[in-house]
Amino acid sequence: MNDTPITTKYPILLVHGLFGFDRIGTFDMFHGIVTALENAGCRVHVPVLSSTHDNETRGEQLLEQIDRFMNRTGYLKANLIGHSQGALTARYAAAVRPDRVASVTSVCGPNHGSEVADWVRRALTPGALPERQAARLIRGFSYFLSLLGGTTDLPRDPVRALDALTTNGVEQFNRRYPQGLPDEWGGEGPERVDGVNYYSWSGCLRDTLLDEGQNAFDPLHLALRSYALLFEREAEHNDGLVGRYSSHLGKVIRSDYPLDHMDAINQTAGWVRSDIDPVQLYVDHAGLLFRKGL
Repeated sequence: MNDTPITTKYPILLVHGLFGFDRIGTFDMFHGIVTALENAGCRVHVPVLSSTHDNETRGEQLLEQIDRFMNRTGYLKANLIGHSQGALTARYAAAVRPDRVASVTSVCGPNHGSEVADWVRRALTPGALPERQAARLIRGFSYFLSLLGGTTDLPRDPVRALDALTTNGVEQFNRRYPQGLPDEWGGEGPERVDGVNYYSWSGCLRDTLLDEGQNAFDPLHLALRSYALLFEREAEHNDGLVGRYSSHLGKVIRSDYPLDHMDAINQTAGWVRSDIDPVQLYVDHAGLLFRKGL
């Protein structure tokens, strides 16, 4: 590892996705990542957003927090790194206020939708009892997380969150905010649009549990492997929630790291494969932003 300080021109904001939070007690969502980036020389902030809501609502919340952070610190722009739905949230902020955003990096972002969200939406008849029951359960769970994280004042809407992550929902979102998207499936998008740099990286499940090391004992990993069975279009190439090519945005750093969807934020609490260090991926990416003058 290079010991040269990585002092990016603009601060890095880590944007959480569905059911996300900044910190609950001593447990942080981006496990070990904030500390590693700060130790490398970066200024880092984790905005607190609605744990369940649509991309635009969360995007407006992000813009408000960017403005407050900028007014407090004097910075003119921010580098946004969004995990999962956080990538769509960051894309909205960059599209609406490119003057406030230096770069957007999508980490396992469903930039063309999630096949798992499609399956859940098909299983829930709109307006019928199953949907209402599921919404009630999800709303209660997100409220519980918000209560622990001290963010109960933020709105939550699990049904709108689900719709915003389906292939159809993201397709509509992409028509309004196409910045950084590839022209063809599986390709790369433009690296720079409206003065904002766009990047993406993501992972794929390995073939068998025997390839996973201690990750094979992580309950979240086992759950993601079960979700992977719901994929059709990207059945062989997904992280358990998002397909490899669905994650592509802007300059693709790599989309087949040996990571599941939660490994990408070093969860559960660092239980990841021994041959990959997700924390170092963030530090390396900060180095890229530094070299780009961002």
